[in-house]
Amino acid sequence: MSKGKNKTGKRGKKNSYQLNKQVLTDKIMGLFTNNPTQLYNYKQIAKQFEIADDSTKGLITAILYELRDFGNLVEISRGKFKASSQGAYIEGEVQLTLKGAGYIISEDSDEDVFVSQSNLKHALNGDMVKVYLYAKRRGKQPEGEVVEIIKRSKENIVGIIEVSKNFAFMVANSKQMPYDVFIPLPKLQGAQNGDKVVVRITEWPEKYRNPFGEVVSVLGKPGENDTEMHAILAEFDLPYEFDKKVEEAANQVSEIITDEDRKTRRDFREITTFTIDPADAKDFDDALSIQKLSNGNWEVGVHIADVTHYVTKDSIVENEAFERATSVYLVDRVVPMIPEKLSNMVCSLRPNEEKLCYSIVFEIDENADVLDQWIGRTVINSDKRFNYEEAQTIIESGKGEFKEELLLLNDLAQKLRARRFKNGAISFERVEVKFDIDEKGKPLGVYFKEHKESNQLIEEFMLLANQRVAEFIGKVDKGAKARTFVYRIHDKPDPEKLERFSKFIQRFGYSINTSGQKNITTSINNLLDEVQGKKEQNVIETLAVRSMAKAVYSTKNVGHYGLSFPFYTHFTSPIRRYPDMMVHRMLTDYIKGEQSKNKNKYEEMCKHSSEMERRAAEAERASIKYKQVEFMKDHIGDDFDGVISGVTEWGFYVELNESKCEGLVHIRELDDDYYFFDEDNYAIIGRRNKKTYQLGDSVKIKIVKADLEKKQLDYTLA
Repeated sequence: MSKGKNKTGKRGKKNSYQLNKQVLTDKIMGLFTNNPTQLYNYKQIAKQFEIADDSTKGLITAILYELRDFGNLVEISRGKFKASSQGAYIEGEVQLTLKGAGYIISEDSDEDVFVSQSNLKHALNGDMVKVYLYAKRRGKQPEGEVVEIIKRSKENIVGIIEVSKNFAFMVANSKQMPYDVFIPLPKLQGAQNGDKVVVRITEWPEKYRNPFGEVVSVLGKPGENDTEMHAILAEFDLPYEFDKKVEEAANQVSEIITDEDRKTRRDFREITTFTIDPADAKDFDDALSIQKLSNGNWEVGVHIADVTHYVTKDSIVENEAFERATSVYLVDRVVPMIPEKLSNMVCSLRPNEEKLCYSIVFEIDENADVLDQWIGRTVINSDKRFNYEEAQTIIESGKGEFKEELLLLNDLAQKLRARRFKNGAISFERVEVKFDIDEKGKPLGVYFKEHKESNQLIEEFMLLANQRVAEFIGKVDKGAKARTFVYRIHDKPDPEKLERFSKFIQRFGYSINTSGQKNITTSINNLLDEVQGKKEQNVIETLAVRSMAKAVYSTKNVGHYGLSFPFYTHFTSPIRRYPDMMVHRMLTDYIKGEQSKNKNKYEEMCKHSSEMERRAAEAERASIKYKQVEFMKDHIGDDFDGVISGVTEWGFYVELNESKCEGLVHIRELDDDYYFFDEDNYAIIGRRNKKTYQLGDSVKIKIVKADLEKKQLDYTLA
């Protein structure tokens, strides 16, 4: 055959035959979409796709004008076309895929916007970006390109340093940081090859694949407990120590309570008062007092550490507390919001010490009905520091110090609790995983923390205090305008998520009523009671939580759905939560008669607090995951029973019954068939044998790998 001829003997190229119109339309639209600023005529398009025959070239011309008429293309000059922009830019958050492309999550778009890796312009996971939208193709996901990085989600990146003779690179820990960072040798800050470090990106030239950076902190050698815990904090941009100036300012705060302080406060020093906290707690935020009134009712005081008396407005300690917004509770330590001199000493309601408090005091009858209340500043002297286990023993045995007071408070708390659930509160009480840890941080064993009546006693009175403080400010007469306040809100569940959850639980023989708030909450509570002790308990509880909205801080009150409270705030933990400090300050000013605060300013503060709370929760989960992997390293090759706790396109996760440690059975390990992911049914299904691995199924697995660096356990079916 002569050069340039095909099998028919006709001169032409491999794609010169008549193309299907729809296929050709998609190809043409793809060309314009991927080159949104480029002009093309029919000849250039034919050349791109190696099309030589006249009939297909004619079809290209017809398609170009059809796409113009649909608004997908613009004819810039005769016969020359360009992608039609929607004329729109959106702002949103980047969510990177494992392959390096991204999706933009934006309130400006009903759908997530796809951005290829080459069009991300070095945007990283969580960054806020401005995106130029390409013309949308019918039936296709919207696409675009990043034109501006508005705000980086992370200032610092954690990884391992690799040092060579002339340069160094930091290899990032996170799957969501797909680039190594180039570090000039003078910027190593003493880091040695193999050290785990925190690096700040200093520049990222547009034409360079890798960013340039400098070491800001050397964490230590990988695998050492302090190194790994500090790395987790740094990974979420959370501090692990205080600046010396903040420590010095805290150390200068006087512990002395003056006569002037006492004169301006209601005195509870002679009234029976105690705290109930975890055994290892050092910061005691709250205390309860109780005494019988002459009319036969009970006076119950909820006394909260008066942190804002000691941490003054606009001080260096106050500014640091705002930035941190919350204490962080890792598996082996607490990283406090305010320095330990304040959190564990000055403000902490330690026994047999005079302490200044912000209190709400209730008059309550024997049915747990609140007849009256008072809010203001107090001075107390706690008689006893109980831990939860000690208080529980007294409740169960009826014997021990302050037994009458504890039993009475427990009786009132159980009545408050029963009423709360009757009014539509949801009972989410997840299993809490704890570790026995030695002095070097090595996990020796796993146990589960139980939520007993002593926990409920404190919980109910704290809920009552938070609810009543929110009502005190937020509940106004019709026609009156409520003053700006900080609420803890929890919106109604997403109906679509709830419907999917309802369908899923039917395979276990359960059901919920999704019509009307009262029906939903009652049936979810019944479901949560019904699954107690069953193998599917944790899966169903997890999915029930996921079907709900997330609780956040806001000045815009929509009530708290999960608690079934129309008004709710956080007042009871100012040592460890900044929003509680905001609430204390606002209460003080409003009781004095000051004007309503600037709503926009406080809404921004609420958003910051919600974001820091989210980061702290993620860091806590990461620390638990790390300890789980560390604990299971000694069990590689062992078999365990578990339940499928998550299903994805790359495999399924299994949570072990014995330890609640979760690991992945990768889809490639399922070698008896070709398996595919059925998203609607939370399942992976074999194409030939129809074998199904579904969320909630019991399986037996073998541990094959424990990767501490990735905090990942790999399982295979036993």
